[in-house]
Amino acid sequence: MSILIIFISIALLILLISKFKINAFLAFLIVSVFAGLLLGIDVSKISGSVQKGLGDMLGSLVVVVACGAMLGKLTADSGAAQQIATGLMRMFGERNMQWAMMITGFVIGIPLFYNVGFVLVIPLIFSVAYRFGLPPVYTGVPLLASLSVTHGFLPPHPAPTALVAQFHADLGTTLIYGIIIAIPTVILAGPLFASTLKNLKSTSAGIITVKMIDENKLPGLGISILSAMLPVILITMTTVFDNLVSDAGAVRPLIVFCADPAIAMVLSLAVATYTLGLRMGTSMKAVMDIYGEAIKDVAGLLLIMGGAGMLKQVLTDSGVSTEIGNMLNNLDIHPLLLAWFIACVIRVCVGSATVAGLTAAGIVAPLLSRPDVNPNLMVLSVGAGSLMFSHVNDGGFWLFKEYFNLSIRQTIRSWSLMESIVSVAGIIGVMVLSYII
Repeated sequence: MSILIIFISIALLILLISKFKINAFLAFLIVSVFAGLLLGIDVSKISGSVQKGLGDMLGSLVVVVACGAMLGKLTADSGAAQQIATGLMRMFGERNMQWAMMITGFVIGIPLFYNVGFVLVIPLIFSVAYRFGLPPVYTGVPLLASLSVTHGFLPPHPAPTALVAQFHADLGTTLIYGIIIAIPTVILAGPLFASTLKNLKSTSAGIITVKMIDENKLPGLGISILSAMLPVILITMTTVFDNLVSDAGAVRPLIVFCADPAIAMVLSLAVATYTLGLRMGTSMKAVMDIYGEAIKDVAGLLLIMGGAGMLKQVLTDSGVSTEIGNMLNNLDIHPLLLAWFIACVIRVCVGSATVAGLTAAGIVAPLLSRPDVNPNLMVLSVGAGSLMFSHVNDGGFWLFKEYFNLSIRQTIRSWSLMESIVSVAGIIGVMVLSYII
């Protein structure tokens, strides 16, 4: 009976978001209370479960996600993202343009939220396509595939960071594994897949309004890349050093301090405030205004994450998580593959990759009790599943369709298939890595 209640609750969540267009946070809140009542939690304790789930989830995420949003906004507004893109174009040249676009998307995608990065690079895609006489979709897919992979696989992006918290994984290790899997994934879904789209005709729909900054006002290429990539550099380096330095090492406390994701993000933001802000002649007030806008952009996303935490806590407090775990453990399928499949189904139904990933996390969390399940790989398997087959219920689908002025059939042929390749290649990478480590 408890399993049936969970299925009904998930179906209600999908219905509220997809059919009735209820705000995702409110939908999670409604479903959490609904599930708590049906699962027999004492009425007086449901509120406590909801508040605990909200607090536990956001307590470990707010600093990382908020600072990440600020860094991404500053990277875009200062022109650093534009400098990275144009600089890499010059370095690679026309002959290797596809690879230049892929690497550009990967570097820009580290600090930028997906929608921000998408809108930011659209003018670049069309300018490169026009300059070299290339089809826009063929030109843009490698870059957008990289943005999608960083969004779904790599901390400190919100969804994978939230999954790290849900599964009690190590953020630095997850980041390293994510990069290992991301590289072949973006090659396959980017340049290789894009080569099949050369004959797909599209033109700008005339809605591109992003203003490009004069090149003489841009920060240098080196400092732009360093500022954008600093969180990844800090988290990766400290994770590696932490495994090399003995417990008695004198520098270990400093490494542990810097390895904390929140500290790494704060340090990175402090550096970027100077290198991309004050050093470029931007006043502190103007930089803080940029940060204020970034917080507005990410507030709704944080609430969605908190909502997922509420539902997970209700499942835990009701005891149904143990029942789900026993049921899933009895299935003759690898836990990582099962988690990916569940995330795929929810993604196709709901549309939002973030909602799909976090909802799936609450369902498959009991699988982590199995000794053969690596929590870091579980983060990546759910992240890969959350990117499966974006279609008409996903905002990204319509962004791509309208900016490239495509038909729905053309959008499915290019965008939806690209996202599916990312998802399938991602889970293949996860499964291969699970047999190696």
